[in-house]
Amino acid sequence: MKPAHYVNGVFTTAGTDFPLISPVDGRTVGAVPEASRETVDEAVRAARAALDGPWGATSSEERCAYLRRIADGIEARFEEFVEAEAADTGKPRELAATVDIPRAAGNFRAYADLAYGRPERAYNTSVPAWSGSGQALNYTVRRPLGVVAVISPWNLPLLLLTWKVAPALAAGNAVVAKPSEETPSTATLLAEVIDAAGLPAGAFNLVHGHGAGAAGEHLTAHPGVDAIAFTGASATGSAIMRNAAAHVTPVSFELGGKNPALVFADADLEEAVEGTIRSSFTHSGQICLCTERVYVQRPIFEAFTRALAERARGLRGYGPMISAQHRDKVLSYYRLAVEEGATVLAGGGVPEFGDARDGGFHVEPTVITGLPPHARTVREEVFGPICHVAPFDDEDEAVRLANDSPYGLAATVWTTDLSRAHRVAPRIQAGIVWVNCWNLRDLRTPFGGVKASGIGREGGEYSLDFFSEPVNVCVKI
Repeated sequence: MKPAHYVNGVFTTAGTDFPLISPVDGRTVGAVPEASRETVDEAVRAARAALDGPWGATSSEERCAYLRRIADGIEARFEEFVEAEAADTGKPRELAATVDIPRAAGNFRAYADLAYGRPERAYNTSVPAWSGSGQALNYTVRRPLGVVAVISPWNLPLLLLTWKVAPALAAGNAVVAKPSEETPSTATLLAEVIDAAGLPAGAFNLVHGHGAGAAGEHLTAHPGVDAIAFTGASATGSAIMRNAAAHVTPVSFELGGKNPALVFADADLEEAVEGTIRSSFTHSGQICLCTERVYVQRPIFEAFTRALAERARGLRGYGPMISAQHRDKVLSYYRLAVEEGATVLAGGGVPEFGDARDGGFHVEPTVITGLPPHARTVREEVFGPICHVAPFDDEDEAVRLANDSPYGLAATVWTTDLSRAHRVAPRIQAGIVWVNCWNLRDLRTPFGGVKASGIGREGGEYSLDFFSEPVNVCVKI
């Protein structure tokens, strides 16, 4: 399957091709068309026409029915989606089959349910004498924002694309989506499912291509775009925000993280080690929620660090970096850590397999210690399989270390003291704090970060709030 644009209900491969590279072995496995400025403009115009035509006339019930058909379509082609997701990202097939694809279908069902049963507020208001006395009824209705640009990343391509597309469509918007140039395949499959579900032409459009100076920038700077939803690097978010500022376009950003874990001496040591292995090395650390900073209370610091390093050295099947460029970036941080004075307890290099994988973009899961809080490796997001472990003495120091970061996306707290958990969690400057778990998500809850980790919240009602505009109607009775 060659990735294709989907514009105004038509698939097209217009544009100059660029290579699709397998991160597992470095082979060129396909070609992807780069959307021109004209193709992006056509997609935005198609979205606008859909809003002015059949899509704009659909009821909430009709839109929710479409979303449920899309969910059915994803499940009907489940294996195709799994294979495409694993091939594009290099992640273990089991991860794609148990998380990415089920969650993608679940996103459409969840937002169909939320949008269909969503209540609105109404208020009885006393009319003052100067306005004729009597009563008035104030009620709120929500209207779609219009044409929404959805920019999704390469680490969880389908999950995070559907996380935005589903509520945007549920709220009645028309969508122009651009997935990462590294992972175009499941987005194309989604367009095929949406086409088969019968959405009116232009309600959903898909364009492929790069970011700066290419399809992504053409889309986010387009004057016909009414809102932008983006997940990705903080630096890219800043660039998109500059484009959005020209038209005062609303934005929802889920950006990077340098997420801390706090392990207290009363924690279940085995549970905390296993949880930190998951939070640091799932998908080779290429998830915005992954832990890169681990702070351990001093009485258990040596035992925890020794056990964590031992587990990291034994990891297998963790998957490659997404690209040669990203592998080189991660390896540069491995070298930097040593230059800054780190002690490498596990990993720190490139694994050797003795087969085709040696041509891919693999790096070892890495555990380091010994760096001061101001070290670049402790402060800058690596987005790879690495964590730095440092000791702390008390709660106040733990919270101070956790908050000493330009980022604030997620954190984990490991403790068996329920009172401590409730004291510490609200003090951490992050959008999400997990206690004795990691990445346990409820789609109804708010998702997002503070500081350089994002703007706004997604999930449940929060997504529907972003993708719609409240209008107050006041009727004098």
